[in-house]
Amino acid sequence: MKSLFWTGLGVTVGVLATRKASRALEQFTPEGVSGRVSESIADLGDAIRQFGMDVREAMWDREDELRDAFGLNDGLHDAEDAPAR
Repeated sequence: MKSLFWTGLGVTVGVLATRKASRALEQFTPEGVSGRVSESIADLGDAIRQFGMDVREAMWDREDELRDAFGLNDGLHDAEDAPAR
């Protein structure tokens, strides 16, 4: 009975180790590398796009602050003339 237990345990550990090794080796295949690179490029593009949106939002907020500070919000610049936000 003991040997059956240890044999079963050995087979289970062997299968799990083989699966893990296969997954690890798959990451270094050309398909695995290209998949990781394309995901990284997509993430970088999203980060750059979000940064640009944050900069534009901060620019518009600062522009509003400056207009208020210098009293330029007297109706000369209607909302229709302002760039779309």
